[in-house]
Amino acid sequence: GQKILIVGCDPKADSTRLILNAKAQDTVLHLAAQEGSVEDLELEDVLKAGYKGIKCVESGGPEPGVGCAGRGVITSINFLEENGAYDDVDYVSYDVLGDVVCGGFAMPIRENKAQEIYIVMSGEMMALYAANNIAKGILKYAHSGGVRLGGLICNERQTDRELDLSEALAARLNSKLIHFVPRDNIVQHAELRKMTVIQYAPDSKQAGEYRALAEKIHANSGQGTIPTPIT
Repeated sequence: GQKILIVGCDPKADSTRLILNAKAQDTVLHLAAQEGSVEDLELEDVLKAGYKGIKCVESGGPEPGVGCAGRGVITSINFLEENGAYDDVDYVSYDVLGDVVCGGFAMPIRENKAQEIYIVMSGEMMALYAANNIAKGILKYAHSGGVRLGGLICNERQTDRELDLSEALAARLNSKLIHFVPRDNIVQHAELRKMTVIQYAPDSKQAGEYRALAEKIHANSGQGTIPTPIT
């Protein structure tokens, strides 16, 4: 298997909780505030190992209405780099808020931290709009850095012609639909038990969908494109 590090870049800090089978993980910003500064933290304070040894970090964000949420992402990534968190991992996954493309959230794109971006979307109009916006952000940094659009992943909402719309948008963006993840209530059942579907029901059809998605992303490595967003 591959060695994985997940860096949650969402102020809600909910990217890693199902991997850790726990409530939301303590975030880098929260722990830094407790200790006085980021320099006072140790890597083991913020890095936790979850299901199958997956390493988990949450960057966190400020109190609602105060400060810049993107700062947490910048602070966290710098801290992880300085403390060797990226040594000995095969994949680093940044889970970034999709509907906000402010500079802080774009840090993994901007600073060449992420090589490939996969946009998780659905067939709803605002999700398609947000996906196109993210493609604009990728295009902005694609020429100066090495970042590419890996593809779109449709998380089904069961809207009309969802697969058609997703494939059409992917084609317009000079990309492809990597996988269409069907809607299944087993996701909620697993979530209530603080588990991922693969841990909760490893032999379920939905677990098979996520394994297929992982294999497709692995096989797609290095095949990302420079997007052509709709203006």
